[in-house]
Amino acid sequence: MSFNQSVIEEFRANAGRVGGPFEGGDLLLLTTTGARSGRPHTVPLGYVRDGGRLLVVGSAGGSPRHPAWYHNLLAAPSVHVEVPGDAGIEEFDTVAVPAEGELRERLFARVVAAAPGYADYQAKVDRPLPVVVLERPGPVEVPEGFTGLAAKLVEVHAWLRAQLANVRTEAEAYFAARAADPGPAAPPPLGMQLRQHCLAFCQFLHFHHTAEDGFVFPALGERYPHLAGPLERLRAEHEAIARVQGELTALIADLPGAEPARFHAELDRLSEELIAHLEYEERSLLPALSEITFPPAG
Repeated sequence: MSFNQSVIEEFRANAGRVGGPFEGGDLLLLTTTGARSGRPHTVPLGYVRDGGRLLVVGSAGGSPRHPAWYHNLLAAPSVHVEVPGDAGIEEFDTVAVPAEGELRERLFARVVAAAPGYADYQAKVDRPLPVVVLERPGPVEVPEGFTGLAAKLVEVHAWLRAQLANVRTEAEAYFAARAADPGPAAPPPLGMQLRQHCLAFCQFLHFHHTAEDGFVFPALGERYPHLAGPLERLRAEHEAIARVQGELTALIADLPGAEPARFHAELDRLSEELIAHLEYEERSLLPALSEITFPPAG
C-alpha cells in the first residue's frame, strides 16, 4: 500500500485524524479526475482556512513541477473534498479555482502565516506555488414535498444555475477590467476563475445529460409510461443544449475581442434556453422522481 493510500484510509477511519508527519495538522482529502486516465484520484493535502474558504497549495514538497492533482483540476475543475467537521468528515463538491495576481499574493501570505513551511518551499523553486481556493457550495432549497431522486435533481440543477451565474458575473468583471485599461496593449487574458467555472459548467452539463439519456430516462419511461411525451421532448432538447453548450464555449473563447453588448445579448439567449430546459424538466419529472429512493437502497 502506498503512503498516500495509508493516510487516506486512516483519515476516513478516524474522522479526519491521522498520525505520523500529519499528526496535529489540518488535513483534507481532495479527489480530482485524472487528466489522462479520467479516473478519480485522491490525495491528502494540508490546508488553511480563510473565512469560509479552504486553501490548498501546489507545493509538491518544493518540487520544480506542479503536482499531478493541480494539472488534473485544470483539466477538470469539479473536485470532491473531504474535511474534518464537528460531526465527523464533511464532504462537498466544488469548483477548484487557482488564485491569480494580487489575490494569490494575499492568500499565499495568509497560508504562510498559518504554515510557515510553505515559504521554504517557495524559496526552493522558481515557479509561483499555486494557491487553490475551495469554496463550500451554499445550501439548496428543495420544494416542499419533493424527496428522493427529485431532491437530487433539484440539487444538480441548482449547481448548474449557480455556475451559469458565476460565468455571467465573472464575464462582467472581465469587461470592467478591460474598460478600466483600454490602452493599445492586447486585451488581458481570461481570468482563471471564469475559465474554471465555464469549463466545470460545460463538463458537468454534458455528464448530466449523458447520464439522463443513457439510463435515467429509459428507466423512468419504463416505470411511468405517461412520461413518454415529456421524456422525448427532453431528449430532443438535450441535442439543442449540446449546441448551446458549444456556442457558450466559443463565446467565452472569443471574449478577449468581444463587443460587450453583443456578448451579453448572446449570453442572455443561451442562458434563457438552458434555464427553460431545466424548468421544464423540473415541472415534468419532480413528482415521479419523488417516488424513487436516492441513494438506492442496498
